[in-house]
Amino acid sequence: MKFSIIVPVYNRRAEVEELLESLSKQTYKDFETIIVEDGSVEDSKDIAERYAESANVRYFMKKNEGRSAARNYGMERAEGGWLIFFDSDCVIPSTYFEIVKREIDKGGFDCFGGPDAAADNFTTLQKAISYSMTSFLTTGGIRGRKKGMEKFLPRTFNMGFTQEVYKKAGDFRDVFGEDIDLSLRIRKAGFATVLLPDAFVYHKRRNTIKSFCRQMLVFGRSRVELHLLHPGSMKLVHLLPTVFMLGSIFLVISTLFCKWAITPLVVYYLALFIEALFKTRSVKVSLLALVTATIQLWGYSIGFLRSYIKEVIFKIRPDKDKEMKRLKFK
Repeated sequence: MKFSIIVPVYNRRAEVEELLESLSKQTYKDFETIIVEDGSVEDSKDIAERYAESANVRYFMKKNEGRSAARNYGMERAEGGWLIFFDSDCVIPSTYFEIVKREIDKGGFDCFGGPDAAADNFTTLQKAISYSMTSFLTTGGIRGRKKGMEKFLPRTFNMGFTQEVYKKAGDFRDVFGEDIDLSLRIRKAGFATVLLPDAFVYHKRRNTIKSFCRQMLVFGRSRVELHLLHPGSMKLVHLLPTVFMLGSIFLVISTLFCKWAITPLVVYYLALFIEALFKTRSVKVSLLALVTATIQLWGYSIGFLRSYIKEVIFKIRPDKDKEMKRLKFK
């Protein structure tokens, strides 16, 4: 069984090297690695050549058109029966493909996704972001290892599907939330999708508060885009961050009349801290996780509300090409 790993890259030399190093150590070796350099100024060709044999790398350079176009370019050239997608900032555990092949051999699905985690050598900020992005208390479980409030939808930091799925569901579209868009189309096409809890990757995510905040704004914007593309896809769990933000504002204002009004918010943050401390075993990470969780919930909510009011209520559609160009690979 051959896997085709497809990784879009834009000015990420150090990340690519770490990713390829992890792929070279896989216990299951029947795979090819397709690196699609999307018009990078600092390309990683020499790094790809260094791992050409140990990670079976095929390297392609193309003009900058964004992540979706880069992934589609890779899919068109893939030779494996299963197409696997990672982000360039991922590190893959050595038994990843051994685990995936074992589950595929059992049968019952055409598309899968796996969770992400923080490695021991990640920075304090990366660990805090990893916690807030995977905790049930901040996501409703839609990104973690356990069953959440919404049916699981694979994302391209850790996702795979068959060539048959690709032929019937089609390419990644140049839209906000392109991976969820494709996952929804895969489901609508009648293919079975599952979460493989043990097939996790180490995902570095953003490395600054500013870039994380910007990413959350885009995530909120993406949910509105997906709602417009797939009516009925928006669930209660997608509204919870906004409920939290508005509720927090209400509780803070209410303290002017009752000093105990803030109690629910204090209890929530205390629960976050305790869970983060239990999972990370670090007071420093747990304290920073309170900040990243707040940025995550508020950033998503602001992006969501701004786009919902503009596009759904007032029917004002933005210049999609201009926005996508501005956000490509940021």
